[in-house]
Amino acid sequence: MQGFSRRDFLRGTAAVGFGAAAGIGFPSVLRAQSAGTVKVGVLHSLSGTMAISEVSLRDVCMMAFEEINATGGVLGKKIESVVVDPASNWDLFAEKAKQLLLQDKVAVTFGCWTSVSRKSVLPVFENNDGLLFYPVQYEGEECSKAVFYTGATPNQQLIPAAEYLMSKEGGGYKKFYLLGTDYVFPRTANKILRAFLLAKGVPADNIAEEYTPFNHQDYQTIVGKIKRFASGGGATVLSTINGDSNVPFYKEFTNQGLRSETAPIMAFSVAEDELRGMDTSALVGHLAAWNYYQSVNTPQNKKFIQAFKNYCEKNKLPGGSKRVTDDPMEAAYFGVYIWKQAVEKAKSFDVAAVRKAVYGQKFLAPGGEIKMDEVNHHTYKPVLIGEILKDGQFKVVSRSKGLVRAEPWSKYTSPDKGCDWVNQKGTYQKKA
Repeated sequence: MQGFSRRDFLRGTAAVGFGAAAGIGFPSVLRAQSAGTVKVGVLHSLSGTMAISEVSLRDVCMMAFEEINATGGVLGKKIESVVVDPASNWDLFAEKAKQLLLQDKVAVTFGCWTSVSRKSVLPVFENNDGLLFYPVQYEGEECSKAVFYTGATPNQQLIPAAEYLMSKEGGGYKKFYLLGTDYVFPRTANKILRAFLLAKGVPADNIAEEYTPFNHQDYQTIVGKIKRFASGGGATVLSTINGDSNVPFYKEFTNQGLRSETAPIMAFSVAEDELRGMDTSALVGHLAAWNYYQSVNTPQNKKFIQAFKNYCEKNKLPGGSKRVTDDPMEAAYFGVYIWKQAVEKAKSFDVAAVRKAVYGQKFLAPGGEIKMDEVNHHTYKPVLIGEILKDGQFKVVSRSKGLVRAEPWSKYTSPDKGCDWVNQKGTYQKKA
């Protein structure tokens, strides 16, 4: 393992000495997988501004582990989870990732939501031969050998959402207010969205852009600006607000008399789980772009929803049987199973062998069959535009024809770049 420090070596040596004295005699890195268990990491914020979204990702991963252990585990070993809480503190994400890899010696980690948290842990996973399954939609412009991305890229969420709003069936909107939390994902997402809108002939004067800090709570002034922007009609909001700031934003939107009929919000980080904390009766008709909704009507989704409710009730988790499922939860769930399948194909927990075995894997996920790309570490996914209903669920109003291949580098901002870890060394220059 690269990046193994002297301190870790001494810790491992001490463990060998203790193990030998106890008749075990394995180095710690092997001992973690030799007692009938394999350790896996869960790296999600269970406190702070992102807890509203990430707690459920922890919960659904734990459910997947329980399901897998009930059927014999992975390669005959039961999954032993190591759950850490980076507390919505981006620097702490790197520290916790280091702990999982070097101290706990996990075989794989499932985690992160915000791009700033993922950016924080990338060097840790890359320098220590770690493996991260990242379950949330993101801005692209990344091609890491250490990460498998089970969420959407911009061409699987941002661009189809904007195309829908510009279409006749989507309302034919001509003015776009780009509003986001001030960090990597919204900034890059809006760079891509702005490039797309300009390429489609939208005048620059018809595009507004604004950011707020994490945990921002006072949206009175900003919603006032949106109201003036939308006063002539034909305007929509493309929202990349993350975390619990969504609650006061939607509330203020309603307070100032704005409705989906006059200026619909198309959200990229609001799903069924976030809606649990809002008065959804006033949000009917606002939109979101995802790749899965709880309302998707498949036999495996019905089973998934009921299993999650049962799991929450059995473990006395807040909300119990009233809990809901959403897109990042589905992506976190099938990420665990993709890893399991890859380990069984590789017949090993070795990261290099597992990485190779992930390429091309298919899985019948709750929302339908998905496929891991053969070369670029991303996921083929369907694209669904959903409209908020009074009960906090989504009605699907637009669906892609089949699965859409992920483009880590957007053709609107980086048309010359591609991502390929099989035939190239990651990001490569496309031939003209």
